[in-house]
Parts: sequence; C-alpha cells; structure tokens
Amino acid sequence: MPVEVTWWGHATCTVEDSNVRVLTDPLFARRLAHLRRRRGALPPPEARRADVVLISHLHADHLHLPSLARLERGTRLLVPRGAPRAVPRLRRLDHLRLTEVAPGDRVEVGGIVVRVVSAHHDGRRLPLGRHRSPALGYVVEGEARTYFAGDTGLFDSMAEEVGPVDTALLPVGGWGPYLGDGHLDAGQAAHALTQLEARSAVPVHYGTYWPIGMDAVRPYEFHAPGDEFARLAAQRAPGVTVHRLEHGESVRLEVAR
Repeated sequence: MPVEVTWWGHATCTVEDSNVRVLTDPLFARRLAHLRRRRGALPPPEARRADVVLISHLHADHLHLPSLARLERGTRLLVPRGAPRAVPRLRRLDHLRLTEVAPGDRVEVGGIVVRVVSAHHDGRRLPLGRHRSPALGYVVEGEARTYFAGDTGLFDSMAEEVGPVDTALLPVGGWGPYLGDGHLDAGQAAHALTQLEARSAVPVHYGTYWPIGMDAVRPYEFHAPGDEFARLAAQRAPGVTVHRLEHGESVRLEVAR
C-alpha cells in the first residue's frame, strides 16, 4: 500500500499510512501575530481530519490553539512533555485526547507506531516561557518510516535516533529573513539527508508565512528554499528523490522492502 504525503503549508502535513491519518503541527490561519499567509490557500476542512496529531514544540506557529480547537472530537494529540503546564489553555481542549511525550517514547495508533525523537530547537512558549518542554521530532512507522523533523538544527545523534527512513519531511527555511540557531536552511537540510539514509524527501516550513511589511527584505529567503534544497540534495545526496510540493499538493510514495 502506498504512503501519501500532503503539504498544506508551513510545517503542516498529512501523512496517510496503514489507513491512519497523521497531521503535523496544524496551522489553519491567514494571519498569526505579525505573520501573514502569503502563498497557498488555507487548508480545506478535510485537512482537519486526523487519527493522531503531532506537535513538535510550543511556538505559536506549531502549537496553534485556534487550529487545534477545530479538530474533530476524539482526535489523539501528542504534545511535548510539560506542554499543558506551559500552555494552560491546552487543558481547555477537552474534545481532544492529549498525551504528553518525550524522546524515546513510542505510541501505537491503529496500524502505526509513532516514535518520538529529539530535535535541536528552543522548545519554549516564547517570548517569555521557561524551558519546560523539549522540542521534538517524530518517526511514523507503518508501511513506511516517515520522519517529521518539526523545527530543528543538525544534532549529533540525528542519524542514530532517526534513521534510516523512507521519507524525510525537512524544514528548509522559516518565516522571516534570517534563521537563527536550531533551524535547518536548504544546505543543512540537504546535509541531513546524508545522515538519515532517506529514500525521498519533502521540503517544508518555507514559502507560506512572512512578516507583514517586510515583503522587500531578503525576499529570496521566502521564495527560494524549496528549489535550493532540491538543487543541493541532488549534489550531496543524489540517491534521494526530492518532491517539492505546492501548497495542498500530495505525493504517493511506493514502499519497497
């Protein structure tokens, strides 16, 4: 059975594997604080349907409470350990089945196992949050092994914790003209492929949101990361097939064993 990946924009993806729908970091907003959605239509209502939702960290563009409130009753929600204490409004989402997780945990959902791995990123609820929750990545193991990196920089144990995988959903940019520590740019993401032994990759976390009033500030950082990742991956990891999706586009990936 093929695995299907849909990119809705930013870090929001649906992975369908073994008849289980997995949704990552749902963000269904036209505007978030100083950010405006500049490319791609808002995800349709069908994007909210999931058996399990994976939250990588507590930043508002990854743990977006209004988007979580729109999920169907009974949806399983995995969040970094300590998230309800750091974000008390999470407790009001009592229509969801919330589970706190940390690196090393394994969660069974239907015919898949979700394996929780580390990420190198500031996991606080900014701007004033304490370091109460880790930033996470996830490996969805069913017919295939699909790595959702969330936000991360390169880290020493990436290959050991994550790989090998069939598909890597890798962040290749951000939402502003500069990337700080704990992020992958296109080149670093291409380098990560050499560690993960991935067969295919989908670039995410770029070209969706951009600060209001900053259209002319380093615009290539908004437009270019997906193509740049594909170009660099072809050089550094030529055995990996890169699928540069448009917003709302899906790819069906055959699994070879």
